[in-house]
Amino acid sequence: MIVAWLLAAHIAVLGYWLGSEFVINSTYRYVSYSDRMPFEERSRLMEHVMHVDQHVRYALVLQASLGPAIAALYGYIPGGEATAIGFGIFGAFWFGFVELVHRLRHSRIGKTLGAIDRTSRYVLMAVLLGVATGLIGGAWDMPQWLRWKLALFACVMMCGVGIRLALIAHFRTWAIMAREGPTDETNAIIKRTYVRATSVLLLLWVFITAITVVSIWKPM
Repeated sequence: MIVAWLLAAHIAVLGYWLGSEFVINSTYRYVSYSDRMPFEERSRLMEHVMHVDQHVRYALVLQASLGPAIAALYGYIPGGEATAIGFGIFGAFWFGFVELVHRLRHSRIGKTLGAIDRTSRYVLMAVLLGVATGLIGGAWDMPQWLRWKLALFACVMMCGVGIRLALIAHFRTWAIMAREGPTDETNAIIKRTYVRATSVLLLLWVFITAITVVSIWKPM
């Protein structure tokens, strides 16, 4: 019974994730192309984008906790119920840490916490790829479709890193606009950055679609 509830939550979180991505992208596009809007208003909306972006982080934590818990209960990874509970506790602490990073992001310690958060995601990507290729848990009774799903999930996370890298130009330019006011040149940079980030986001959606297909099809 508990597995059925966890599976339902696993599916619901995917919808939550995609919905958040659509809202973020739509609002970010509005901010990027609102040249005539007073910068103070654009800045306020951009801050709202950063708040909504937190929901994507929540979804990542939830999926990275629910997935292994379900796999443990199905016997795909060792430990059974104890492992599932362990991932639940881990997910709760990780969720709290992500929220702390968000709330303290403008402080000095927040920058340090942010660096730790980013590093932990690189570690998670490496672990996912390790399990997907069999370098980790090669002897586990894990079906091949699930290993493919983990590899695709790592690709989704890599796209998230790509979006962050694409947005570096945005934040640098936005800081200049805050100090000196927007110009045609800086507005053009913001628009180009939106296009680059959205291109990576489209790839992320492709990988999420692939995860859904693999989960339903379950190719061996």
